[in-house]
Amino acid sequence: MRYPAAWLQGLSLGESMACELRLQIIAGDIKPGEVISENKVAAEFGTSRSPVREALKTLSNEGLIRLERMGAVVNGLSSQDVEELYDVRYLIESFAQQRLAEGNQESLLSNLKRNIDKMELAMKHRDIEEFSYLDFSFHESIIVEAKHARILHLWKSIRQIVLTVMYLTTAEVFSKGENKLKSVVDKHRSIVAGLESKDVTVIQSVVQQYFADSHKTLHSRFP
Repeated sequence: MRYPAAWLQGLSLGESMACELRLQIIAGDIKPGEVISENKVAAEFGTSRSPVREALKTLSNEGLIRLERMGAVVNGLSSQDVEELYDVRYLIESFAQQRLAEGNQESLLSNLKRNIDKMELAMKHRDIEEFSYLDFSFHESIIVEAKHARILHLWKSIRQIVLTVMYLTTAEVFSKGENKLKSVVDKHRSIVAGLESKDVTVIQSVVQQYFADSHKTLHSRFP
């Protein structure tokens, strides 16, 4: 499985390399305990070692590897790591959605509905890359719209791992057929309906149910 080329646009070479390596690590193609050689990666990408170091520093900051004298040793992403990642996601999104209960959110709601329409189109065309990125963008737009600098900073610290995990879990969902995909789309409609209600209690209930369902999908991909 390759990292979608369209998602790499606008990124530096080091950032692009980090994306490719991140996907291989999270997918399990590069196993925990393996050593990533700067020279080998540089040769594979046809580049100098400088962007490789940039990529490895990023992955180290994310906890996917640890930098040692012998090289970059892979930690990987365990099922516990994924659980904790989604706990953080839940806290971020629950806060963001409840914060949006106040004020006029018509513009955001219209954008979210258009996003869902595009997800349905991607579903019909069996486009895993497009579907997963639209799913990711749906959630990110809510977090950004909450306009909370510290929450946004926290989100940015995990967003690339979240995007990669969502890409992998979307492939899992696609393998389960159209009904499963429709249920994913319907869950996003529920989020929109919750936001439209402007009722914090309703919004909190919807977020809880969304993440309860997401955990089931996670367990099937990251047992």
